[in-house]
Amino acid sequence: MSVPRHASARRLVLLPVALAIALAFGACGGAPATNDPDTSPRAVATLSTEPSPDTSASPERKVVVYSGRSEELVGPILQRFEDASGIRIEVRYAGTSELAATVLEEGVNSPADVFFSQDGGALGALEAQAFLAPLPQDVLALVDPRFRSADGQWVGVSGRSRVLAYDTRELAEGDLPASVLDLADPAWKGRIGWAPTNASFQTFVTAMRRGLGDTATKGWLVKMQANEPHVFEGNSAALQAVAAGEVDAALINHYYLFQAQAESGQALPVANHYFTGGDPGALVNVAGVGILATADHPIAADRLVRFLLSEDAQRYFSGRTFEYPLVTGIDADPRLPSLKEIESPELDLSDLSDLKGTLRLLQEAGVL
Repeated sequence: MSVPRHASARRLVLLPVALAIALAFGACGGAPATNDPDTSPRAVATLSTEPSPDTSASPERKVVVYSGRSEELVGPILQRFEDASGIRIEVRYAGTSELAATVLEEGVNSPADVFFSQDGGALGALEAQAFLAPLPQDVLALVDPRFRSADGQWVGVSGRSRVLAYDTRELAEGDLPASVLDLADPAWKGRIGWAPTNASFQTFVTAMRRGLGDTATKGWLVKMQANEPHVFEGNSAALQAVAAGEVDAALINHYYLFQAQAESGQALPVANHYFTGGDPGALVNVAGVGILATADHPIAADRLVRFLLSEDAQRYFSGRTFEYPLVTGIDADPRLPSLKEIESPELDLSDLSDLKGTLRLLQEAGVL
């Protein structure tokens, strides 16, 4: 795989973080803001809704991927596709929101064929601005409707559940709250860790806003802040603090525990507590893919999307990253509760695009 270098108008634009957030998530709820042909996606033929024919002789020998997922996580599986297909992959790795902003800025000049997102919200932002092409029905049918676009423009590849990772030396499962909202109780003062600058935490808050409304979500955040939570830069640091006995529990994504144990080769004194029954803490978010409406290599892009939903790739995500495979019929790691058991909140993951509103609420609550 190689990193693309494009000249003039097709060169990637690295935007400051504040501008990236404003561009990607500031106005994602409706039609494109402008019909200017220089900034809006050009009208192109959509992908066929029929199963993909044999494309082994296709002249498209390249596909350009913008990946909000890290190279460490997805580099090996992308390399596997390149080796198996003979199609060269050019990857641009960066934060999901930054890359979404880059696509919006580049408009019709974007070299990207495939957008590989860390979460459904960024895909929803591009979908709302008409930057994604409809996916073939046979591709969409591989994944439960909860984990793909309602309008058929993106599909989840792997899933991750929010959990409360807890110190098994200090707490038993019966000591843990039934709802994430109960962590605002003063009994948990000084005992909880979280990572409010982390994208997965902010997506979780965005989902809470969708389910409970801004007023109730802000009230919970204010109470949590009054409980003096320990602040960490990310999920890994929060998990390490639980393992070290610095905090009793921390809000993270489920797979960090299994990755840490696999890397260390030993069990940690930590377990995951899964919220259930549609609780706000039971959010299951996805990493997903969409094909740009302006893709220069739509056939190669289609092949990559299909590969990411193949049994080979799905078992990679299950066994290597310990995420949930999302293709029906492929089992997750046996240590994980099923997605059916978790009963995540009912919401359209495309709606988790209002990061700007979430950042504002976190600031008003004194969390950021």
